[in-house]
Amino acid sequence: MKVKVSRKAHFNAAHRLYRKDWDETKNTEIFGKCNNPNFHGHNYELIVSVTGEIDVETGFVMDMKVLKHLIKVEIEDYLDHKNLNVEVEEFKKLNPTAENIAVIIWKKLRPHILESHNLEVILYETPRNFVTFSG
Repeated sequence: MKVKVSRKAHFNAAHRLYRKDWDETKNTEIFGKCNNPNFHGHNYELIVSVTGEIDVETGFVMDMKVLKHLIKVEIEDYLDHKNLNVEVEEFKKLNPTAENIAVIIWKKLRPHILESHNLEVILYETPRNFVTFSG
């Protein structure tokens, strides 16, 4: 019997969506206000879900204290109050779109989750715009 457990978290970060190989006109056409050269910020909301069999000894799919700690150390401490383009290594060459941020979050968490368990990341950039990545 597979069960999904989830933990909510949040972080605040700034970014600019643009491509260095495009001129300013094309960047503005594609990314609009998100191409602001002075950056702009979001209050990101994150839901991390782990799906797997319930452990017969503990009754857990995953200890939520462990998941809470992983999210804090691997994600919140890494991304919170950062300029993603400037301070986060992955985004020095990768456009920090919500899609790419969700993939990076998944990649940072995946090594810490049992291989037999599925990992899903839902990242809300705004209350109405969100992405889901599950590998």
